[in-house]
Amino acid sequence: MPKKPVQPLDLDRLRRDIVFSDTLLGHPLTFHTTWGLFSPKAIDEGTRLLLDHLEVRPDERAIDLGCGYGPLGLAIAKSAPQGRCLMVDKDFVAVDYANKNAKTNNIPNAHAILSDGLRHVPRQTFTLAVTNLPAKTSKEHYYLFFNDVYEHLEADGQFYVVVISGLRQFIARAFEQVFGNHRKLKQGRHYTVAMAQKRITQD
Repeated sequence: MPKKPVQPLDLDRLRRDIVFSDTLLGHPLTFHTTWGLFSPKAIDEGTRLLLDHLEVRPDERAIDLGCGYGPLGLAIAKSAPQGRCLMVDKDFVAVDYANKNAKTNNIPNAHAILSDGLRHVPRQTFTLAVTNLPAKTSKEHYYLFFNDVYEHLEADGQFYVVVISGLRQFIARAFEQVFGNHRKLKQGRHYTVAMAQKRITQD
């Protein structure tokens, strides 16, 4: 029997932005994304779990590391009208979409820049740092990253992470080594949320 002809892909449709809306930290937000970015069709489970356990002050000076198209950073900036949030990512497409989403949602106190972690961030300090940690990297890379975050936090600044639960014990050890403290906020089936603080004096 002759083979059934393959239906052609609708390439024009695939090239159009993916658009969806969600409510994060109590704020209705609309996101434009595209194929190739992380979780382009909906907010991922890890990000949502982190947001469920995140405390944001109105004057927070925050940084969202590995921001993607911006869900964490934009929700934080919206919750900190007297503060700001710097979003960074090493993918220029993610940076473009994060800035686009800041404009779409009328969030002038959020801005995204291209940076490998904190390496290309202008010298400044933050009261809050957040990240959805990638699972596929080396422990050496984690330690470099955590130390850079520590150096960029103000005294009493807080660092929130969400990570696959299989790495939760390593995160606990690394936070104790770098920050001198560690607090597990939530352990879910797939992801764990943890926090460390840059303390002037240790307990």
